[in-house]
Amino acid sequence: MFDKLFVLSQYVTPQLTVSHAAGRLADNDRAPALKNRVVKWFVKRYDVDMSEAAEEDPTAYASFNAFFTRALKPGLRPIAEGASTFVSPADGTISQLGHVTGDRVFQAKGQSFSLTELLGGDTQRADAVSEGEFSTIYLSPKDYHRVHMPMAGTLREMTYVPGKLFSVNPVTAENVPNLFARNERVVCMFDTAAGPMAMVLVGAMIVGSVETPWAGVVAPNSSGVKTISYEGESAISFAKGEEMGRFRLGSTVVMVMPKGSVSWDAEQVAGKRVRMGEAFGKVSA
Repeated sequence: MFDKLFVLSQYVTPQLTVSHAAGRLADNDRAPALKNRVVKWFVKRYDVDMSEAAEEDPTAYASFNAFFTRALKPGLRPIAEGASTFVSPADGTISQLGHVTGDRVFQAKGQSFSLTELLGGDTQRADAVSEGEFSTIYLSPKDYHRVHMPMAGTLREMTYVPGKLFSVNPVTAENVPNLFARNERVVCMFDTAAGPMAMVLVGAMIVGSVETPWAGVVAPNSSGVKTISYEGESAISFAKGEEMGRFRLGSTVVMVMPKGSVSWDAEQVAGKRVRMGEAFGKVSA
């Protein structure tokens, strides 16, 4: 009953208004006393392990978002070696992984979402990874919230897609149809040695915004779908393990690769906790 009420409440909550207000508060650096109380509560409530942070004192951060997107100590997340090793892009829990069936991507028991809609409604973009391999990783509030490259790649285009801001926790994923293709998201398309790779940073309730190293804060600033192409001198290449984005208040990463381009390691299954940089799959030759 509680789960149903939780999901129903999200349909009637003014998601954008609440989330944008939360984002402004999280960026506020002019009320340190309030910020410190909130950060201390958050660390205790979600059992955040500050011993992993480059700055262990949670009150030393200028704002809540600075705390939330905190860096880890150098070397704490070694990147699995091997030219064919595909690594986890983030700390989190595997929601699902497997094969794309037609245009449908498995979300949770009884639920799926459209690949074309996920990637911003562009059929050419979706065709490039149709019938491919996907993985969805959920970042909980306690997790490290920077997202890294699972393999080397060159950014081809970035698309901001406006949408809803449902929570993306397991309860909501099991009860809200087409969830990841409904929520606000940033779609990043990379060229890799294994073909095109889609990395989708999905927004959620109370998520202040998504940020990338090349564009800064990306969402929520647009009233419509917006695509930026990176070609020629504007192309941006990333090494495996290099940071490609961060959530300023948590969410989900969806990765999609072409059919047969990667095989997920047998131990990587739905519900398993993963850490950024650990071996996640093998890229086909």
